[in-house]
Order: sequence, then C-alpha cells, then structure tokens
Amino acid sequence: MDATPRPARLAVGVISAGRVGSVLGAALARSGHLVASVSAVSRDSLCRAEELLPDVPVLPPPDVAASADLVLLAVPDDELAGLVRGLVATDSVRPGQIVVHTSGAHGVEVLAPAARAGALCVALHPVMTFTGRSEDVQRLTACSVGITAADGDEAAWHVGEALVVEMSAEPVRVPETARPLYHAALAHGANHLITLVADCADTLRAAGVQDAERVLGPLLSAALDNVLRHGDRALTGPVARGDAGTVAKHLAVLADSPTLPAYRALARRTADRASAAGLLKADLAADVRSTLDEEQA
Repeated sequence: MDATPRPARLAVGVISAGRVGSVLGAALARSGHLVASVSAVSRDSLCRAEELLPDVPVLPPPDVAASADLVLLAVPDDELAGLVRGLVATDSVRPGQIVVHTSGAHGVEVLAPAARAGALCVALHPVMTFTGRSEDVQRLTACSVGITAADGDEAAWHVGEALVVEMSAEPVRVPETARPLYHAALAHGANHLITLVADCADTLRAAGVQDAERVLGPLLSAALDNVLRHGDRALTGPVARGDAGTVAKHLAVLADSPTLPAYRALARRTADRASAAGLLKADLAADVRSTLDEEQA
C-alpha cells in the first residue's frame, strides 16, 4: 500500500461524536487533517468531543457537513439513510466533497443521494470495538478497516485506502454485495464471543469460583491465539475427543441454566467442525450427537 496517494490536508466534519466518530476524528487529526467541526447532542458525546477533539466547534449536522471537505458520518446503522437524505435536502453536500460512513452493515448504496449530489462516497468500517476513549486511537493502528466503494470507482477506492493508511490501519476491500455477509461474520465473532465469555464467567461463579475472569483469561487468550493460527486443528475438549459421557454430565449440570441452549448448539457445531477436520472419528461423532439429541428429548 506504500504507493497509495495521500489525500491533501482536508477539513473534516464529524457527525457525530459517538464512540467511533470521536476516535476516527482524532485519528484523522493526528494524521495531519483539520477537524473543523463536530456534532454532539448527548452529555457523553459532548464529553468525548471535549476530550478527543478539544477546541473543535460543536455545530448542527448540516453546518458540520457544509463546512467540510471530508464528511464523516458515524451514526447508528438505522439512522444513516435518513441523515444522508437530510444533508442532501439542506444542500449541505456539494460536488467534490468526500462523504464517508463507518457502518459495518451498509456499503455505499446508502450514500447514493450524496453521490448524485456529486460527492465521492466511501464506506470505512474499522474492525474493532470502541470505548470512545483516547486509547482507541492507538488501538486503531493495529486493526483492519473494511472499505467499500462503488464498482469501477477507483478514485473512491484509492481515497478510502489512503485515509485508512494515514490512520496507520490496514485497508481491506469488501465488495458492496458482500457487505452484509462480512458484517454478519464480524458480529458473530465479536458480539457473540462477549456473550459466550460472560456466560462462562457466570457459570464459574455458580460453581463457587469467585475470580472467574482471572481464571478464564489465560485459557481463552490461548484458545483465541491457537484458532487464529491453526484453525480447526486448535479444537480440544470432550466434544472434539468424542467423550460423550463428559458431554452428558455437562448437559445434566446445565439443565436449569440459561446457558444450556447455547452449549448444546455450539457442541453440535464443534462436532461438525471436528469431524470435517478429521479430528473426530465417525463413531465417536455419532455418540456425541446422539447424547446431545437424547438429552434434549
């Protein structure tokens, strides 16, 4: 990516100063751009703007967009389409502007009204979770950013890549048609991982283990590292070994737990992956699946 052209110093307008917008605004400022204005309504967003974008004027969204070369739209997925239509209707978008949104679920089709107004449109989705604090700006340098631009619009693709490289992140091209599947994969991994870990901690506390997070930390960190390095070859535990008796004991002690349906579903999926990877023999896989089915009945 060293050959990617660097955009000129841009006046950036951030709509709004949520966890993502405030951090990306700070990252763009650190890379040499000028954050000219930001929109913020809630007390939390005003505090984030004050901390991460100090001395930046807080203005209504149309004013933020109208004064910017680069308009950064960092609003919830369901608000994005209406915001874009509103900015265009108020003549806040002009030819030659760069309009970027940060939604993972959307590609650039949602920005079509801005594109028709003459703006260069790009979707930039950082693949990380945000706290909205200053350490996120540094964490951004270790993450990938999913980029989507219109098919054939190489100028938009290159501008998106250049902005990502300027923030010291890694650009990854995601076609418009693949955007929902891309986002589903990330949500399944990150969001459901949090639910899974929280359920594990609750179950450990039910077993009398007080410092559950400290117990889980090394185990889960090693498991994550192993699967990222080795894929299905990292599978361990009673399901991957075909130890149906242990699985039956787990199902019994989890009988009254809200964790049981997730345990059962993930055990089945683990058996499928272990079988496909050649780790679990067919007869033992059948025993595990039979145990899971019998316990449910």
